[in-house]
Amino acid sequence: MTSPKSDFIRIAQERGFVHQITDLEALDARMLAGPVSGYIGFDCTADSLHVGSLMQIMLLRLMQRTGQRPVVLMGGGTTKVGDPSFRDEARPLLDDAAIERNKAGIRRVFDSFLAFGDGPTDAIMLDNAAWLDQLLYVPFLRDVGRHFSVNRMLGMDSVKLRLEREQNLSFLEFNYMLLQSYDFLELRRSHGVTLQMGGSDQWGNIIMGVELCRRVAAEQRGTTLAAEAFGLTTPLLTTASGAKMGKTAAGAVWLNAERLSPYDYWQFWRNTEDADVQRFLALFTELPMDEVRRLGALGGAEINEAKKVLATEACALLHGRAAAEAAAETARRAFEEGAAAEDLPSITHALPASLADLLVAAKLCASKGEARRLVAQNGVRLNDAAVADANAAVTEADLRDGAAKLSLGRKRHVLVRPA
Repeated sequence: MTSPKSDFIRIAQERGFVHQITDLEALDARMLAGPVSGYIGFDCTADSLHVGSLMQIMLLRLMQRTGQRPVVLMGGGTTKVGDPSFRDEARPLLDDAAIERNKAGIRRVFDSFLAFGDGPTDAIMLDNAAWLDQLLYVPFLRDVGRHFSVNRMLGMDSVKLRLEREQNLSFLEFNYMLLQSYDFLELRRSHGVTLQMGGSDQWGNIIMGVELCRRVAAEQRGTTLAAEAFGLTTPLLTTASGAKMGKTAAGAVWLNAERLSPYDYWQFWRNTEDADVQRFLALFTELPMDEVRRLGALGGAEINEAKKVLATEACALLHGRAAAEAAAETARRAFEEGAAAEDLPSITHALPASLADLLVAAKLCASKGEARRLVAQNGVRLNDAAVADANAAVTEADLRDGAAKLSLGRKRHVLVRPA
């Protein structure tokens, strides 16, 4: 087709958000006709999302910025089942209280990126427990289940891979794709949602939902509402070195400040690999693409300036401009001036303690073994001085203005204060 005319699809393609669309021309035309409501589902498996979900969040934000309506669907119902897609084993089942706590934490993330309200392009947040908890199982099987072929479901990659590895797939999990498809049908009927979006691993489930909407509409002649249904997926996101986005040696890169400080979030983006800078600027900031391309083309030491821009812009979207600029200034003082800035991340710990213990407690290392290895490689400093013994005791004599500064490489610093 010719270049998309709707701002959403045109910008989404230019910035790298689009992997597959079920009917590009029809969706493009529909978006030109007026606001389209599009949703992405998020199960409540933790009290925060992490960077692995950020592309989906930015896509919803782009919908709102381009005059469409984003719909955030919380999986209060589907979390009770667990999405088996490309997992080796079932997720632990959570009780209702844990799901509600997780849902409240995730909501705070979206408040940073979307404007919620009652207007035509205001975001709304729904919970699929509102309809899934009310389902009568036998009527559900008669009305919805008969539209699904078990042969086809067994051929879905998300199911087939589990079976090929001879790993258990419970009947509970096997129902997940029916419930996800039913979500689309319910949202189509009750909220006029015409677009389901998700990661590329959700393509099969999204196709099932699109087809369910169309089959139900075909049975109910004269009902055109449910027939209009589209799917869009984003590409699988990995770093240039092949690592999964959102994971580091120290664990998940969480989006809630209670889980990960704005400074550490800034540092995550500052540590982006050179080959990823332009792609991440396009996906995770709102800088104009001309500026994205200019920054991405920088070479040598200049690419570090582009990484700082990426870190500050990404941090500002989540934590606010003031927090992002404070993180950037803290980093400048710590790295360029060598100052033990008061607003560096800090921990409290009983002293004396071995350097290895402190590195693990500060989450600079995942284990004492890793700490010993990094010390042997001259990768650790105490108060900006190299250390040679991971078992050496850090005492109150090592405090400078009430804290000892631990550094891993040139980019990660934590202050240790006595308990």
